[in-house]
Amino acid sequence: MSIGFRILPRHRKVTAETAKRFLDVPVACVSDAMNRLSAGGPALRPLHAGGAMAGAAFTVRTRPGDNLMIHKALKMAEPGDVIVVDAGGDLSNALVGEMMLSHARAIGVVGVVINGAVRDYGWIRTNTFPVFAAGVTHRGPYKDGPGEINVPISLGGMVIEPGDLIIGDDDGLLCVPYDQTEALYEVAAKKHATESKTVANTLAGKLDPKLWVDETLQRLGCEGT
Repeated sequence: MSIGFRILPRHRKVTAETAKRFLDVPVACVSDAMNRLSAGGPALRPLHAGGAMAGAAFTVRTRPGDNLMIHKALKMAEPGDVIVVDAGGDLSNALVGEMMLSHARAIGVVGVVINGAVRDYGWIRTNTFPVFAAGVTHRGPYKDGPGEINVPISLGGMVIEPGDLIIGDDDGLLCVPYDQTEALYEVAAKKHATESKTVANTLAGKLDPKLWVDETLQRLGCEGT
């Protein structure tokens, strides 16, 4: 085994049906259902024209500035996958651009996440193909390796195992562990329904008095409550 330069098989992944259910639930609601302790970091932002993303994680770890293993990932990824690349957050070189992203979309990949930089931002921002990245630069990549495919990676402290569920929207990214998708979906969907009802009541003039605010302030000893 050559740690740092290896390609491993992916032994399990969330189904397309499971991923599709999460497209109708805001990432924020899923995050709340996970007690707000998991996130891909505020630097990874959606750069595309808009729209939600949900799919199985196809993980890549590469050295900063090098995209050799991303090219290999494009030969291995399956429809419904999200290619998630940990490049250390380095912004010196763009790791993907229009050509590679067009290829990804053509083979059925449902999104690309780059913990690093991308280029061809004009193409990205006018298309709905989901692209999340830490920055943009015109300077292209190297293709020498090393790197790893289908290994656990970490983005901003958020651990991603191959085959986990990756979701994203305008608020950012979230990894839902493979064996917790069903339970978390039920909790998040219920929260989304509750919040939608609250918004509807607010627009209808039925404002929530938020009694808990004063109760909390009094419990904490706030002067003047």
